Amino acid sequence: MAALSLFLDVPLMREADRLLDAYREDPSPDKVYLDHWDCQSETGKAWICPTVRQILLQIANDPTLDHEYLPVLGFPEFTRAATELALGRESRAVIENRHNGAFRHNQANIAKEKVSVFQCQADGIHTVGGTGAVRIGAEFLRRWYNRSSPSPIAVYIALPQWDSLRCIFQDAGFTELRPYHYWDTVRLAVAIEDFLEVLESAPDCSIVLLHAPEETGLTPKQWEEVARVMRRKRLFPFFDVPAQGLASGDLDRDAWALRHFVAQGFELFCAQSFSKTFGLYNERVGNLIVVVRDNETLLGIRSQLQKLVMGMWYTPANLGARVIATVLNNPALMSKWKQSLQTLAERIMLIREKLKEKLRILGTPGCWEHLTAQSGTRSFTGLLPSQVAFLEKYKHIYLLGNGQVSVCSINSHNLDYVAQGINEAVSGRAGRAQGLSWAEME
Repeated sequence: MAALSLFLDVPLMREADRLLDAYREDPSPDKVYLDHWDCQSETGKAWICPTVRQILLQIANDPTLDHEYLPVLGFPEFTRAATELALGRESRAVIENRHNGAFRHNQANIAKEKVSVFQCQADGIHTVGGTGAVRIGAEFLRRWYNRSSPSPIAVYIALPQWDSLRCIFQDAGFTELRPYHYWDTVRLAVAIEDFLEVLESAPDCSIVLLHAPEETGLTPKQWEEVARVMRRKRLFPFFDVPAQGLASGDLDRDAWALRHFVAQGFELFCAQSFSKTFGLYNERVGNLIVVVRDNETLLGIRSQLQKLVMGMWYTPANLGARVIATVLNNPALMSKWKQSLQTLAERIMLIREKLKEKLRILGTPGCWEHLTAQSGTRSFTGLLPSQVAFLEKYKHIYLLGNGQVSVCSINSHNLDYVAQGINEAVSGRAGRAQGLSWAEME
């Protein structure tokens, strides 16, 4: 008789890729998948920056390169350039970090040196993708953030990122996880008043995950209001920057919110990802930016992050970071990359405009201005769960239950079909197909 498995009690979890699996198994020739996390080209393939292809060929033929392990905290040329990209080369935190670089790496002499106190210091930690940056940041904060607090630290996560980020902070040991929203799904507009109200009611010293550039489009003035409340409440900002440059097409404009917080003297963390902006999806290149008030504190944080990294992945991968560092440290390549980003961002904006116009021509009920009021690679459509279900069952169009789509997944080949499907779903066929009345649908 065969022995029973030691893992009989392991429960079956809901499949993370249910939507994608359903799409792949769908035999319909008309099927459309609207939840790609990579940037799609006009032909429906994963977008790759042309400059990246060029550099990969150069690296493959460079006889001087080896495959040695990187330092535990990663490829220094990458982390330095990535941090400057996010904060700006003229950022006070970046400039002060340059001045103290030699001291920071000479930790053996720390007791002999006189440490100067600066208003802001920044450094980067090379991570396994943006997710790795969030994870290692969460692990550090759980161990070292506000240790004198008598009650558990509350962590606030925006609803669009709730499913993906909640489990990270939960696994790190945080117990007070609270969702918030800055997008009103009824008015289909930014809900800045609700967001500020959440921040006002948050316990002092809570951690707030901030998504910027964010698709829903907070203005600089609104970000200033957010910063004022967070300063007064002593809330800790943890920025998530997954696609700098793809919201507006301008790297500096997309980094405005983060740079404003740094300029205001906040200590903060920032998780950077380069998957979408370089097309290096499977290389998993990320950077955790740490901004604190003085160099001595930064040294301590680096040492603790190094210990955490050694227990997780020990050292990050080399290739993707080398590609990115090559681009960011070469003015000519940097210019080409910026142009590629701008072209991709303009294509995304054009898709939004075309979809809105198609729905207008079809006479689709409702106002669709929110499609172009948002920015970036993803968008809230405003579709109800019943309408999303109709699209999947009867039109073979797959998107998230909250109506969010990847704008890049729409192209000239499926635009008309997607618009017609949305029109049918919103015009009432969704309800009639499922036997619902108009009152029940509302």
